[in-house]
Amino acid sequence: MAAGTIRYWAAAKAAAGVAEEPYAAETLAAALDTVRERHPGELTRVLQRCSFLVDGAPVGTRSHETVHLAEGGTVEVLPPFAGG
Repeated sequence: MAAGTIRYWAAAKAAAGVAEEPYAAETLAAALDTVRERHPGELTRVLQRCSFLVDGAPVGTRSHETVHLAEGGTVEVLPPFAGG
């Protein structure tokens, strides 16, 4: 199991109530499942509209189950931004 950091931006940060927190997961899907358990409610709704960067690379349309996380990695949670 890999350990790293999840960083929240804009509406995701507001919904989570924190700017970042640790993850301990093998895949992005597993990390996001943990996030949903920690922060039920608004963050779960916001995540449905977010895009994700894993170690600087866009996840795009890849299935989150296929996106493996690295030890010491970073997941950026990016909600849609107004104007771009």
